[in-house]
Amino acid sequence: MPKTRFQNVVFTAVMAFVMVYAMICYNISLNIGGMTNKVFLMAFGELKIMWPVAFILELLVVDKLAHILAMRIVTPGTDRPVFIILAISSMIVCIMCPSMSLIATFLFKNTAESGFIGVWFQTIAMNFPMAFFWQIFFAGPFVRLLFRSVFERNSQKDSKKAVQTAE
Repeated sequence: MPKTRFQNVVFTAVMAFVMVYAMICYNISLNIGGMTNKVFLMAFGELKIMWPVAFILELLVVDKLAHILAMRIVTPGTDRPVFIILAISSMIVCIMCPSMSLIATFLFKNTAESGFIGVWFQTIAMNFPMAFFWQIFFAGPFVRLLFRSVFERNSQKDSKKAVQTAE
């Protein structure tokens, strides 16, 4: 969907924020036994660490790998665009969820009694369904809508300016 490197950076930053914030809220609510209003504020403590990590990981590693994996499932030009978007989004979740769960386990979980690997695997198992459905049904459509409304409006303005300049 992004057409330039700048657009890709903006799209990735916004998507990372929406996904990371939701997943932090989800994990805090699991830890305290339920969702409360204070969870939304508590999440900002972890967000300042996890958002930049997710952004950099997504931008430098995951995006390219997810596209490679998704293109093994779908074919641009043959398959409908929605299937291509869903394949890429699914592959991103399949890579990001274990990666971010690993980092969160290392930074925020108590692994002394259960052991690191066990806690990490449990974190993945708890996070994956939420991350997948949040990405496919809420975050992905919301961020794409937001992105389209900003960048298509700007491209329409640029087109009008180019026409006026040419006249």
